[in-house]
Amino acid sequence: MAKFAPYQGTLERSWHYAYRLICAAIFLFLITPILIIIPLSFNAQPYFTFTPDMLSFNADGYSLRWYQDFFTSSTWMNSIKNSFIIAIASTILATTLGTLAALGLSRAHMPARLLIMSILISPMIVPLIISGAAMFFFYSSVNLTGTYTGVILAHTALGTPFVVITVTATLVGFDYRLVRAAQSLGATPQTTFFKVILPLIAPGVISGALFAFITSFDEVVIVLFVAGSGQRTIPLEMWSGIREQISPTILAVATMLISISIVLLVTLEMLRRRNERIRGVTPG
Repeated sequence: MAKFAPYQGTLERSWHYAYRLICAAIFLFLITPILIIIPLSFNAQPYFTFTPDMLSFNADGYSLRWYQDFFTSSTWMNSIKNSFIIAIASTILATTLGTLAALGLSRAHMPARLLIMSILISPMIVPLIISGAAMFFFYSSVNLTGTYTGVILAHTALGTPFVVITVTATLVGFDYRLVRAAQSLGATPQTTFFKVILPLIAPGVISGALFAFITSFDEVVIVLFVAGSGQRTIPLEMWSGIREQISPTILAVATMLISISIVLLVTLEMLRRRNERIRGVTPG
């Protein structure tokens, strides 16, 4: 039961429960498609609907055949290999570039900070279809279309803004007196960064890296423009499968992607709480 202050009237108390009801309805609206996909991935029949056996919880209506089809398919295995190669490489690049950019933007004397920040986060604002078309024409002129390098660079551009934002937010409460203290004791800039700055901003760096990884792993629009037949990722394979041959294997893949996203989101929440404890902030 919620505890109300003595001065809160009937209207405020009613709004309290109405607000919670609205939030629950929105959450249910967003989560329902996911809740439907997961059980359908265990359908024994090649349908995208619940069969009578599934609705009656008959064991014959459920099967792991679509998961087996995924793990025994060379096409799907190649797509997951491409997804991890591209996501890991682009995450490393985005984390490195985004962290360096955030460190520079955190300096008070940095000229044109707002302009540079706007440019860095523009990939989050510009529609992906426009970014994809622009990258296609640019990469075509330098022979990067249909290559791993082109896809990795494209995903790096999409992931860098997340790293910049998370690391910049972490640096807001950073005590630069620690840097001056390290320098006064004879520490080199490299030693100061790796021994003083990086350990304190690590939660923000890791959070940004996870966001960049998720962005790359789930991205399909840019891949459609830039990738070739040898760089087909899981999202692209799923999109092609929906167009060419609808198979419940797609539901099994979607369920695994949902599981990966949940694990990463839980990790992000744990890092956020750790960062709050380090900074002495009490979670709300």
